[in-house]
Amino acid sequence: MASPNLGIREHSHGGEDVPVSHLDVHGSFESASFPVPNGREEEWRFTPLRRLRGLHQGREIADGTVTVEVSGPEQAVVERVGRDDPRLGASFLPSDRVSALAWESFTDFNPATVVTVPKDTELTETVFVKITGTEHGDAYGHTVVRAEPHSAATVVLEYAGSAVYADNVEFVVEDGASLTVISLQDWNDDAVQVSHHYATVNRDARFRSFVITLGGDLVRLSPSVRYRGTGGDAELHGLYFTGAAQHHEHRSLIDHNVSNTRSRVEYKGALSGEDAHAVWIGDVIIGEGTTGTDSYEHNRNLVLTDGTRVDSVPNLEIFTGEVEGAGHASASGRLDDIHLFYLQSRGVPADEARRLVIRGYFQELIGRIEVPELRDRIMDEVEEKLARHE
Repeated sequence: MASPNLGIREHSHGGEDVPVSHLDVHGSFESASFPVPNGREEEWRFTPLRRLRGLHQGREIADGTVTVEVSGPEQAVVERVGRDDPRLGASFLPSDRVSALAWESFTDFNPATVVTVPKDTELTETVFVKITGTEHGDAYGHTVVRAEPHSAATVVLEYAGSAVYADNVEFVVEDGASLTVISLQDWNDDAVQVSHHYATVNRDARFRSFVITLGGDLVRLSPSVRYRGTGGDAELHGLYFTGAAQHHEHRSLIDHNVSNTRSRVEYKGALSGEDAHAVWIGDVIIGEGTTGTDSYEHNRNLVLTDGTRVDSVPNLEIFTGEVEGAGHASASGRLDDIHLFYLQSRGVPADEARRLVIRGYFQELIGRIEVPELRDRIMDEVEEKLARHE
């Protein structure tokens, strides 16, 4: 099992060790190391804490129930393990109180799931991990997906049902491996989820993530990437459609702590309905002493109705002058009247023209998902949600 605390990555300044970044100043497997958030902290100021239903405070009894079902090719090794398994917690350090509570609170009654793709194995079928809330109440989980050297796989995480749920997911992509992950948040309208994805990308490895958030009352998901060897490549893609009264929050962190690594972050969202609130925070750190880093992140938001709110904050922290490329962008706005006019001038009714433009907005990203049945399902759900909020 992981040690309770890990050290802080620091550098020396004027004889004093100081954190490399304000994003990387502490971490612990013990929830008591983190104060209960009050909403004034930078990392919590966009999250409506009252709607977390106490998930950030912690309770002695986890009275919610979730089921975990895994299906896929027989080459994938699937295990349910207790918290004493040494693979759990070996590749991450909880970065906030909820992550630490999730680590402390998952139990042998609801054990961790470990999916291993063996060395030199390329899975031709997709592995599906479905987490379903069956009894509303606090619940916690832990998942580890490990792609061993020179393996390749696609793994789908699907969240559904009703729950107040927090979990940690570790993705370990070993030397020369390729792992694609699709995380679909398709909860019922009353669900709350706070999830952390921790990806470790080793030498010449490739990690691709697609986060699709459509359901839930409140979903806050934090994907992060750290490198453990040169030549590592990571792409984080995201899509969210935030309807009336929903809160969808995505907070990505790419830590280029190794030279000659690459990252791309692209998140697209749409908002429709009164009090729809979407938050995207994109953080990139290019570490001291690194060279050859190539990084870019951007976020786009399509505002479909009045009464919505978007918070989009890209951050880039560079501690070296030897950078191959680095940049970020963010934009939020309404449908382009020129596009709508073009379609309507050719006989397309206004409602249909609107749907076509929104479909095109999402299609480029959805089209990159290499699981046809999931790709079609996501587009169908986007259009269904669009029709519901028109």
